[in-house]
Amino acid sequence: MRAQTRQFQGGRRRRAVSAVVAVTVGVLTLGALAPPSVSAAAGADAVQRALNGLVRDDGMPAALASVQARDGRTRTYTAGVGDLATGSKVPVDGQVRIGSNTKAFTAVVVLQLVAEGRIGLDTTVDTYLPGLVRGEGIDGSRIKVRQLLQHTSGLPDYSRYLGEDARYYDPRELLDTALRHPADFDPGKSWKYSNTNYVLAGLLVQKVTGRPLAQEMDRRIIKPIGLRHTYFPAPGDASIREPHPHGYLRDAPDGPLRDITEIDPSWGWAAGQLISTNSDLNRFFTALLGGRLLPPAQLAEMRTTVPAEATFGPGARYGLGIVSRPLPCGGLSWGHGGSFPGYETRGGATDDGRAAHVAVTTQLTDEAARRNLEHAVGTALCP
Repeated sequence: MRAQTRQFQGGRRRRAVSAVVAVTVGVLTLGALAPPSVSAAAGADAVQRALNGLVRDDGMPAALASVQARDGRTRTYTAGVGDLATGSKVPVDGQVRIGSNTKAFTAVVVLQLVAEGRIGLDTTVDTYLPGLVRGEGIDGSRIKVRQLLQHTSGLPDYSRYLGEDARYYDPRELLDTALRHPADFDPGKSWKYSNTNYVLAGLLVQKVTGRPLAQEMDRRIIKPIGLRHTYFPAPGDASIREPHPHGYLRDAPDGPLRDITEIDPSWGWAAGQLISTNSDLNRFFTALLGGRLLPPAQLAEMRTTVPAEATFGPGARYGLGIVSRPLPCGGLSWGHGGSFPGYETRGGATDDGRAAHVAVTTQLTDEAARRNLEHAVGTALCP
């Protein structure tokens, strides 16, 4: 949710869920495999300099990047410290919590089911989940599947109303939390980022397929395109499996950084639970734009956009689980972006095969730091 990256308040780890609410911190994302690190060339490389600046000037404990050129060659970068307690190095292309980049995966699964004739984009939610979506100004018989994926449903965002316990949340509990509050607007009448849309899309996938969302992502996306470092954590799994930089939380603007690496991610579910690497994100978005995950008709629907500048910045437009943003060198990048306690990711892929992702190991609450992170992505995509 690039939507709002809400600042954490209070000093207890259990407050992470209620304070964070921003599983998407919107921006782009992309794809490719990662060869050896090029940190030896740091002095002359603009991407490395940008990462060094994020650590030096913006106080990020660590920054990581993976950049794919048009010819498919990939370079990886690191800066900072992977673990403040031990001073260990940042793992090259380490795993991070990718937050709302998860939405693009969820949207792909839904659109694959559309291609199979099992879901209709302009069919109402009630067709598949009769009577489930009801509330003040909320009626599932008036909300279309397309409106879930494009954030035009008017459903309130459950993440604004979560409690303070960093515990397991069942998807239905997340939906029920949202439905206790009035609609933001009538379906199709406006645009507003809401994680509830994607929790409902995940429930829709499970109802139609009869299988868990995590299993559908794994068999439809992760395994077919070889995302070897991407997975949907199982219930109760608060860890990160493979080498990873630690993620940190600052309770107050001038407060110390706390290690928040291990946290139950279930409050993000279909809107933000995945763990991945920059290179796997590059591979995913490259495969998506290249037509390897969706037929042309569904990919075209995914790339049909509405204005989303209020959340994603100047020139940004939101499609079906994917964001287009203008590049400083001209043209567009396509991706999403994500924010989760301890981590932020930004990136994007282009139609000509370029891709780049950058991750930092604390959530951004400062506008200047956000601009610098986005500048690092622009630097990587516009060599």
